[in-house]
Amino acid sequence: MTQHIILAIASLFLVTVFANILATLKSILLAKKIMNPVYLLVFVDAVIFATVISKVASSEGLQFVIAYALGRTLGVFIGGKIEERLALGILEVDIFFNNKNKMIEVAEKLREVGYTVNNFLARGNNGNRRYKVEVVIRRKEFKILHNIMDECGVVNPTLKIKNLNKVEGKITTASTKAL
Repeated sequence: MTQHIILAIASLFLVTVFANILATLKSILLAKKIMNPVYLLVFVDAVIFATVISKVASSEGLQFVIAYALGRTLGVFIGGKIEERLALGILEVDIFFNNKNKMIEVAEKLREVGYTVNNFLARGNNGNRRYKVEVVIRRKEFKILHNIMDECGVVNPTLKIKNLNKVEGKITTASTKAL
């Protein structure tokens, strides 16, 4: 292989990685109904895709196809990692307790930090009395919830986590006080 071909394969790989990072983020933003950045991502992704496909189709040798496939794979992986860091979205988390005092302690601590919290008496398996705390939080603040539960001595809680598209009204979805 000549230096020109090696450079072309490496460039194809890197451009494909970048394009697939954009495509992965586009898919995530679409799923979360965050539309404004999607239009730009689609345009850039389409231009890159058309350029890359023409290069792969006009090239001889399997190495260009392999570079393209590996670039797509790595791009999706990196895009997923970026999305984990961004942690876009809102969650409704239900925490179930057997101990009423623990439920009150966690609920009050969440309120102190600034979250809107609801708590309920519930019936669990076999109709046994359980206590439920319901809190709506930003996904990137999920660690705060875990820290509060650790602080209160809650180990291996039963959680029910739901993704929400939006929240309206007087519900606070973000911590208003620093921990």
